[in-house]
Amino acid sequence: MEKIVASGLLYDFYGELLTEHQKRIFEDFVYHDLSLAEIAAEHGISRQGAHDVIRRCDATLQKYEDKLGLVGRFMRMREMVEELRRLAGEYDGDIDALTKRVNAVTDEILKELL
Repeated sequence: MEKIVASGLLYDFYGELLTEHQKRIFEDFVYHDLSLAEIAAEHGISRQGAHDVIRRCDATLQKYEDKLGLVGRFMRMREMVEELRRLAGEYDGDIDALTKRVNAVTDEILKELL
């Protein structure tokens, strides 16, 4: 299941860089949860052909991530925003400590964006 979620996230970021044929097959596999046999029948290809397209798409999307790192950056920024939300919820009256930590996290976010 985790691999499907990771594949879906990679596709969300880089899917537009695939061909239309690749996108339709990959979406059927990842988002519509179709089997290789169902994909093959839908697209008029063999099961092996469907498997090959999905495997190539996975490899291509991973290469984009290895070079561009957009998903990694997104995940790091998401964690920092979640930390800010957690800090706001745990406010215990020490405004100086809270301000210092919030400033540190926002500095990390800004550094990541630049």
